[in-house]
Amino acid sequence: MSFAFNDDQKMLAESADRFMLDDYAFETRRKIMSMDEGFSREVWSQFAELGWLALPIPEEHGGLGGSTVDTAVLMECFGRGLVVEPYMGTVVLGAGVVAAAGSDAQKGEILAGVAEGRTLLGFAHIEPKARFTLSHVETTATKDGAGYVLNGDKAIVHNADAADYLIVSARTAGATTDTDGVTLFLVDRKAEGVELRSYPTIDGLRASEVKLGGVKLGADAVIGDVDGAMPVIEAVVDRANVLLCAEAAGAMDAAVKLTVEYLKTRVQFGRPIGDFQVLQHRSVEMLGAKEYSRALTYRAAGVMDVANARDRARAVSAAKVEMGRAGKKIGQDGVQLHGGMGMTEDMAVGHYFKRLTMIDMLFGNTDHHLRRFARLA
Repeated sequence: MSFAFNDDQKMLAESADRFMLDDYAFETRRKIMSMDEGFSREVWSQFAELGWLALPIPEEHGGLGGSTVDTAVLMECFGRGLVVEPYMGTVVLGAGVVAAAGSDAQKGEILAGVAEGRTLLGFAHIEPKARFTLSHVETTATKDGAGYVLNGDKAIVHNADAADYLIVSARTAGATTDTDGVTLFLVDRKAEGVELRSYPTIDGLRASEVKLGGVKLGADAVIGDVDGAMPVIEAVVDRANVLLCAEAAGAMDAAVKLTVEYLKTRVQFGRPIGDFQVLQHRSVEMLGAKEYSRALTYRAAGVMDVANARDRARAVSAAKVEMGRAGKKIGQDGVQLHGGMGMTEDMAVGHYFKRLTMIDMLFGNTDHHLRRFARLA
């Protein structure tokens, strides 16, 4: 299994890695995490100036029209830097939904704002009882004249407290887990009836529980077809999973390098512990797990924009399964090989492990995607 980047992708990777090295060091990230919103608006503006926010957005709406592979290259660099800015929620999920199903007016207003760094979005789809079932939607949207009234609860909405708009899924017809009857809505985060309970996550990000209590919306708030949102949600979440795997590949790469460097410098019994063959073997196993997971990720990214829904889903689940396995191994071994220091907040390897653990749980863990892959076979 092989792949090669084109010249533009190589330049993107080089510039992003240089930014992470020069402007987003580990200590800088820790300071950013302590800010009120959990990320830096200044850094977000820099992302906009560099064109990273516009990368996957269609050209006709102010973007660069980049492919999933292009975005995966950037996300891999973000993984190495443990970036906490809301790229996934705003650009990948939020803008992805609007680009796929939004009206011309919605695309014109939202996508240009995202590309320029003016507009932040939150993807409010996951529900407390849903586990990993995307079609499990209990939030309701009841007809109210020409508009709708939303009632329900959403869970783990990343960076919702900083978002300008929430993209909310709600049931307009059918039973709780029916694939038909789900509709997407664009909701002003400050609208009456929207309540947030925000908290820091274990991997250094911010998320919120969102309560929707009688939120009134006009007909122009509907994104896409009424009752027909699930194909859009599934496609956007599949793409998000591939890009999460790319982020994980970057995090695993950094964790492996940190561990190897530690083995070269930590002296025990009068010699670097990296001289011991058993630890060399474990380092090689970590590297092999990372490379195989990365290869599956870019294979999935390569078919994402051209394959049918079934083939796309199989490729995504294969990548997510291997990412989960490799992330667990690399995270655990990296922390263990650092000894007791690996458990401290001052050592970056533990932060990579936390992020890898959370990526595994987002939109379906290893077991879920293994079952999905087998079912699609």
